[in-house]
Amino acid sequence: MLSRIASALTIALLSTAAAQASAACYAHRPGVQISFGISIGAEATEEERNRFNLMQLRQMGIDATRAEMWGGCIRAFVRKPEGGEEMQYFHPESFERVDP
Repeated sequence: MLSRIASALTIALLSTAAAQASAACYAHRPGVQISFGISIGAEATEEERNRFNLMQLRQMGIDATRAEMWGGCIRAFVRKPEGGEEMQYFHPESFERVDP
């Protein structure tokens, strides 16, 4: 029974942190934003967007092993210097880190 309570608390904490990160990714950034563009061909697939985001993060010096869109943010699995990985969240337009 104690392990079920611990599991439920862990899930609740993770979902709260994820919701906060997601809200930060949807928040409007200050300043003027102008966008325009031309589209030729089909929309990029989810896999292509994930590969692009991973490439951008790596070019920024972030040692990510994979990246995916999650709740409006880019969720990246980043290697820690002491070993293992941790999830980090990034704004999809600016690639700024969003702390949950």
